[in-house]
Amino acid sequence: MKTSRFVSRVAIGLAIALLIACNQSQTQKLVLTGSSTVAPLAAEIGKQYEREHPNVRIDVQTGGSSRGIADARQKVADIGMVSRALKPEEKDLMAFTIAWDGISIIIHQENPVTELKREDIIGIYTDKINNWKEVNGRDAPITVVNKAEGRSTLELFAKYYQLPTTEIQADVVIGDNEQGIKTVIGNPQAIGYVSIGAAEYSAASGNPIKLLPIAGVAASTAAGVGTRGQLARPLNFVTSEKPKGLTKDFIEFARSPQVKQIIEEQYFVYISK
Repeated sequence: MKTSRFVSRVAIGLAIALLIACNQSQTQKLVLTGSSTVAPLAAEIGKQYEREHPNVRIDVQTGGSSRGIADARQKVADIGMVSRALKPEEKDLMAFTIAWDGISIIIHQENPVTELKREDIIGIYTDKINNWKEVNGRDAPITVVNKAEGRSTLELFAKYYQLPTTEIQADVVIGDNEQGIKTVIGNPQAIGYVSIGAAEYSAASGNPIKLLPIAGVAASTAAGVGTRGQLARPLNFVTSEKPKGLTKDFIEFARSPQVKQIIEEQYFVYISK
């Protein structure tokens, strides 16, 4: 009798283990790495996709656009996230634009400065202007916040202002947008540049930052990313080869009307197909 019960328990345990193994084998995983601008958007799109596909897990990791390019090439990631257009030497990859974004100059809400000219920005970032009183602000030293090498935001910013990155004199070097925003929130004398989407979202959440216009154009998605004066860029998914299977289906989902609300809630610009 005891032997019979033992055998039954073993059989039940084996059945449960087999069921768990079967469920695990049916679970598919998609790995995305790269741009810290694209990552929060990709994560929200991923959550929606998972709700509609219970056996799929979307793993989103940051690290910058350079990582997205490298990981896609080496097939370490299924999809690389890149917050800029591909360079000529990266044309071996395939890019799929999921939204548009811009770059905004941000300062603390308490800072009385309302606009900076092109030459002001260049002067501040090359340490030729190092006190806010020189640009109609308070008598206080300027804390220059710059993006780390490998970040597409830095590349676009430097290209727009025709600034060799070696000439930028930074007091603080940051990685992702959130870190840049937190630095400005914590230092009323700081100036930085981040994704318009990330900055608008943060300001709308009540954080004490303000977005400065560029060339007289308001830094906002409402103003139309890509209009005159704005630093606009595509937010891309990149792959090393033509997508297929789960990768293809997820990219198509991320470029469909189903995610329009998610894109707009993240303060990016939806691309109508």
